[in-house]
Amino acid sequence: MAKLLLFAKNTKFFVEIVALQYIFCTFAVNMITIENIHKSFGALEVLKGIDLHIDKGEVVSIVGPSGAGKTTLLQIIGTLDKPDAGRVVVDGIDTSQLSAKKLSDFRNQHLGFVFQFHQLLPEFTALENIMIPAYIAGVSQKEAKKRAKELLAFMGLSERASHKPNELSGGEKQRVAVARALINNPAVILADEPSGSLDSKNKQELHQLFFDLRDKFGQTFVIVTHDESLASITDRTIHLKDGIVVGESSKENESDDKVDAVVTDGDDLSLV
Repeated sequence: MAKLLLFAKNTKFFVEIVALQYIFCTFAVNMITIENIHKSFGALEVLKGIDLHIDKGEVVSIVGPSGAGKTTLLQIIGTLDKPDAGRVVVDGIDTSQLSAKKLSDFRNQHLGFVFQFHQLLPEFTALENIMIPAYIAGVSQKEAKKRAKELLAFMGLSERASHKPNELSGGEKQRVAVARALINNPAVILADEPSGSLDSKNKQELHQLFFDLRDKFGQTFVIVTHDESLASITDRTIHLKDGIVVGESSKENESDDKVDAVVTDGDDLSLV
């Protein structure tokens, strides 16, 4: 009887996990499609046929050794550079079909960027720096200021709104840069080594901020990083080497491993 009860309990747990995974996969909405991307600089082929799909609301990290093509791939996703072959579709829009003007508008309205160094303009306050992309998008000053203040409040920086970059700490500057990336409600946030210049405390806070933002605003995050602690908590990690995808790891796979461990543990019970 004890074995039967344990088997039933393990079976119920296994079925619940499978059902949840099925529901997630069924209703997942694809946000970024990358098809057969090639990119060379002179005789050096940096990307050698990259294919990826990233779902809406995913926080995905891209890792790999220096020279693997991580930043080049991120720049192509962000339409900052063009591939030699292949295409990138973001939020249902094939970016290869856009003119230079439309591409600039698309970048401003659909994408947000966070870099290793904040890239804040030194002559403007935190509030003003955040508002700049909204101005470019044609948003009124009143609306841009309201949105920027809301983002500063979310970042816990309301009292620093009137401070210029040289009056902010490293962590504060990077949070202002994240707020700037969010001002136009982009579908996708692209981050290149966003915590690379921060100390361990500010790194941890920034990493958690990405997930808080995803949960509150629903954005998709694609993050290039060498930081193992950040990569380990993202929903999925893409491993690049020599310009190709050599593997993926995800929390979902980790859950599968835990399910297998539970089902096969104790009294040699197993499900086939």
